[in-house]
Amino acid sequence: MLFAHAGGMWRAGPELIVLLHACPEEQVVLLDLYETPIKINILDLQLLAHSHWQEQMNAWLIEHEQLNKKR
Repeated sequence: MLFAHAGGMWRAGPELIVLLHACPEEQVVLLDLYETPIKINILDLQLLAHSHWQEQMNAWLIEHEQLNKKR
């Protein structure tokens, strides 16, 4: 669930998504996975993080359902 954006590496997950929802500004400086300060557009990063997270959750759901069918 790692992805690159605006010169930084980010981990799509609930923590990042909630943090981005809580930011009232349009642009902020956040620390990426490597503790590098990156100036980002909140909406752009929010859309990317949410889409990566949802893709992973959908893949896990499909895998889980397939495993349950085999039992």
